[in-house]
Amino acid sequence: MLIAALIWGSAFVAQRLSLDAIGPFLFTGLRFLLGALVVLTMIVCVRRQALAELTKREPGGARELLGAGALLGVVLAVSISLQQIGLQYTKVANAGFISSLYVVIVPLLGVLFRHRTGLGTWLGALLAALGMYFLSVDEHFSMLYGDWYQLAGALVISAQMMLVGRFAARHDTLMLALVQFVTCGVVCLLIGLAIEPLSAAVIARAAPTIVYGGALSVGIAYTIQVVAQRYAAPSHAAVIFSMEGVFAAFAGWLVLGETLTARALFGCALMLAGLIVCQVLPGWKRGRERVPKAL
Repeated sequence: MLIAALIWGSAFVAQRLSLDAIGPFLFTGLRFLLGALVVLTMIVCVRRQALAELTKREPGGARELLGAGALLGVVLAVSISLQQIGLQYTKVANAGFISSLYVVIVPLLGVLFRHRTGLGTWLGALLAALGMYFLSVDEHFSMLYGDWYQLAGALVISAQMMLVGRFAARHDTLMLALVQFVTCGVVCLLIGLAIEPLSAAVIARAAPTIVYGGALSVGIAYTIQVVAQRYAAPSHAAVIFSMEGVFAAFAGWLVLGETLTARALFGCALMLAGLIVCQVLPGWKRGRERVPKAL
């Protein structure tokens, strides 16, 4: 899971570098189609039985799979496009930490569906909100233009994750991911072909970032996530994946030479603390409740 977080965090650098060579929609479309190809290869080589779901006629079969995957793909396309466009107007560190806010936003959205939200979630949300203030809002109370896009993308990806929770129990997760990635890739590619310039030279210049963002970030890291989460508690997994923001900040400094002010670093620390508190505190309290009292 830490490897997956490292790939996702460093992929923000690839996304930023791609903007020098190719439009945001074409990049997103091509990288998700490449990621879908990687996932399809893994399904064929390792879990070929998952393809049988495409031939099912009963509930949970092909029609429901395609419908659920298509819906997830459209929502994912909106989120990733907001993230990619926003990278033009903010730092990689800001994008990494703000995108990680889904760890807090998802349980808060659960309030709308009358899910129980504990003290740890509210405390984590408060720390994350304060952290984002110090990270994104300067002394003149102005916020980086791109950070608004990142925040909107985090909200949309949180809704997408709630939909995944609804559909994942009914379908094979890799097949659902495959349909989702194909849909996202096709939607973004069609938009890109309509409004962005495309040529062989453009694809050649953007090829390294497309390969890293598609084959590794979408294809490999997602598969690592699915496999690893079979052996880890969800709260622990979320904490590890929230390290994506830390890796993004480090990669931005190492590759792009981006630096953060002391105020921004303090905001990053608060956000990371909020992400961890949001996931650890509820699980820690449940663990304490299960410990039998001494006689």
